[in-house]
Amino acid sequence: MDLQLTGKRALVTGSTGGLGEEIARTLAAEGVAVVVHGRDRDRAEAIAEEIGGTVAIGDLATDEGADAVAEAAKEVDVLVNNLGVFDPSLTWDSLSADDWNDIYNVNVVASVRMIKRFVPGMRERGWGRVIQISSALSDYPMDTQPHYAATNAARNNLAASLSRELKDSGVTSNAVAAGGILTPKAKVRLTELGRQSGWGETWEDMAETAGRRLTTMVDVGRIGLPREYADMVTFLASPRSAYVTGATLRVDGGWH
Repeated sequence: MDLQLTGKRALVTGSTGGLGEEIARTLAAEGVAVVVHGRDRDRAEAIAEEIGGTVAIGDLATDEGADAVAEAAKEVDVLVNNLGVFDPSLTWDSLSADDWNDIYNVNVVASVRMIKRFVPGMRERGWGRVIQISSALSDYPMDTQPHYAATNAARNNLAASLSRELKDSGVTSNAVAAGGILTPKAKVRLTELGRQSGWGETWEDMAETAGRRLTTMVDVGRIGLPREYADMVTFLASPRSAYVTGATLRVDGGWH
């Protein structure tokens, strides 16, 4: 299927590693001019050179950083708000009110900063795509990391509210709720868990066992690969997705 993305321009926030990098690479492979965003200029420039993109450096937790990114990125047709923070060790007892404020600023308000800087231009041009990357924990929160689950529920709500605001504009707004992504950081964390559980010493040794033990609540029975999420984002970024807006699409292997 031709996704009709050649010549489009996209900004993917937090794209110097993990899922964001995979999204940037997948969009670029479809002919999109990708703006790679992060705070590590060397890493951003290395990825941009590989995929034929450009870079935008800035801390989106601040208005000044958001302004710097907007200045570097210029106009974009597709905004993927991927930037987010996650710490699986935090619990209700260990979290302070400041911790809640800090993660809300990064996981939600940073997206709003980008929306306010790029969506007016999309509306004026009569076409655009805004995509929030959230988590299946928005629907299935656990006793740990409650602030993370809450911010992802907010991202889904943000996407739906924005779609109402953009009615009849040619700009759509959606969210992708990810569940269980085998990013490089996740692989390191899961490998350590596997060693502690006696599943093996390397990921290759324990991949099958880890997949079976860790995905008992996932119908597909394995951990999702970054490319599987990136493909969904790329479809939503394309003209082919014109009748999809205000939706949160769960890409989680049937997590229940």
